Amino acid sequence: MKLTSEAAREQMFTRRTLFVGAATGGLGLLLGGRMAYLSIFEQEKYKLLAEDNRVSVRLIPPRRGWIVDRNGKPLAVNQPDYRLEMIPEQITDLEQTLADLTRLLRLPPEEVARIREAAATQPKYLPIQVAAGISWNDFAAINVRLPDYDGVQPVRGFTRYYPDGEAVGHLLGYVGAPTREQYLAADRDPLYLHPAFKLGKDGIEKVLDVPLRGKAGARRVEVNARGRVIRELSTVNDTPGQTVKLTIDRDLQSFAARRLGPESGSVVVIDVWTGDVLTLVSMPAFDPNSFSDGISHKEWNALMSDDHNPLINKTVQGLYPPGSTFKPVTALAALEYGIDPEATVHCPGAYYLGSHRFGCWRRGGHGTVNLDKSIFQSCNVYYYTRGREIGIERIANMAKRLGLGHEYESLSLPAQRDGLVPTPEWKRRRYDKEWLTGETLNTAIGQGYMLTSPLQLAVMSARIASGRSVVPRLVSGGSTPGTLDVDPEHLARIRYAMGLTVNGPQGTAGRSRLPIPIQMAGKTGTAQVRALTSATRGANYKSIPWKFRDHGHFIAFAPVEEPRYAVSVVIEHGGGGSITAAPIAKDVMTFLFAPEVAMAALERLEEGWGREAAQRAAVAAAAAQAAAPPSPTEPIPDA
Repeated sequence: MKLTSEAAREQMFTRRTLFVGAATGGLGLLLGGRMAYLSIFEQEKYKLLAEDNRVSVRLIPPRRGWIVDRNGKPLAVNQPDYRLEMIPEQITDLEQTLADLTRLLRLPPEEVARIREAAATQPKYLPIQVAAGISWNDFAAINVRLPDYDGVQPVRGFTRYYPDGEAVGHLLGYVGAPTREQYLAADRDPLYLHPAFKLGKDGIEKVLDVPLRGKAGARRVEVNARGRVIRELSTVNDTPGQTVKLTIDRDLQSFAARRLGPESGSVVVIDVWTGDVLTLVSMPAFDPNSFSDGISHKEWNALMSDDHNPLINKTVQGLYPPGSTFKPVTALAALEYGIDPEATVHCPGAYYLGSHRFGCWRRGGHGTVNLDKSIFQSCNVYYYTRGREIGIERIANMAKRLGLGHEYESLSLPAQRDGLVPTPEWKRRRYDKEWLTGETLNTAIGQGYMLTSPLQLAVMSARIASGRSVVPRLVSGGSTPGTLDVDPEHLARIRYAMGLTVNGPQGTAGRSRLPIPIQMAGKTGTAQVRALTSATRGANYKSIPWKFRDHGHFIAFAPVEEPRYAVSVVIEHGGGGSITAAPIAKDVMTFLFAPEVAMAALERLEEGWGREAAQRAAVAAAAAQAAAPPSPTEPIPDA
């Protein structure tokens, strides 16, 4: 029994030994096979993972292409910029790092909040901009302390810079960080999350963003386990965006912006033979440099609260009744209808339609008026009479042929407004009412429903001057304008009458003759904002609040004999075309032919504006002092 038991135990032990040995051998074979599989078949995969831990690929945002004027002078460039970025996944204690950087760089609370939000929402491997535009001293201080801050990296890059600031704000627009919607639309391209990558947000920067943007580069660097760069391995440089050449004349653009001075308005200058826009200024404006770097709440609130609307591009977004600048349109429609330019109308100072009185701007009337006098004396009664004779359809048709009521895609500017050339069909659609004869009379003098932009007025002036279907453009190229579908003899007669407006003995813009041996033709216009008495119009316009004053318009071209340039000037609440708009057009046109003469006149004006501003500031300070409560250290006067 004992022998049997001993043999059984030995047999069982042997079996167990064989089983354990087989299991161990099988496991060894399995591990060996797995190691062989990983070493041979998965080698490339794990080699790449190891390389990824050792090598970091960092995007290099592309530099935007320059924007230059017709002569190659820079309008928008890139200038060196020192920034500080952080990569959240490499930071052990975010709050402590933020506290240290806040102390070193004097970060405001809203910027700290922005960094915290970005760290919580965007991928941890992407850099977050801590500060931009850092001074060299602060940049050097950060570099000295860099070993103490894991995940913090100073960067030398580029920022967008506009040398002329506000003068090109509405024209060029500005750049800014992509929105979430743009990031998603770009299939979550990580470049859109890079703090130094900017997109065009307005103006030319927005419309031509794709060619200006360029292509990103990349930098391969070797990093340690804590993410710190050990050495640079290779770099694929970024491809800068294309340089965009505009038709704008930088010197003229700057001059026109300065000449507008304290006024709220716009200036547009067009080459009447090509359609090239030489100047497109809207003032007051914003500084695009502030927007590109990130505008503060204080600056934004100041822009929003300004009653002169610096955020609106008045050249293409501002719509105004054209006033008497529209009268050449009605005159051309009358000539086309067959009315003799020498046929006269008697102006007693008013025109009566039934019991309704339509007044002329001169209370005593203009007497006997033919077409020429109706333009250089701007007689309303003449146009009430002719407008009623020819009808609204002919007036509207001529207005559209001369460029009114259109949006110009060739201009490469966003948010254009096409204005309004009213017709009976439009009124039926809009108000479900029939057109009235009195509305034709108002339209004939550029009032009523009629609305135009300063750009459209410049196009109208250019087409009258050249007899061509001028289409405005900001980027060179395109077809040559064709012949305008208007009788050349009729256009010549209008040009002659507009020449008398400035250079004739009785013209409404006689004070705006050019101070050089070149003649300018023009047409003044005044657009009512609200009904005013004669005592508060014209030279007395400053006696009423600014927002109730009439708008001032002026269109012009020069030289009269062989027109080359057309200009439109619109001054919001300027009191009248001959008061504020025509003198500005005179100086802008003078600059085109004699810059030194125009600059001398501008410098004299700026001296006067400076004195006026100082006087207004002194009066405001005195008023504030008088209204201020007494100091606690002073005795309170008896009631």
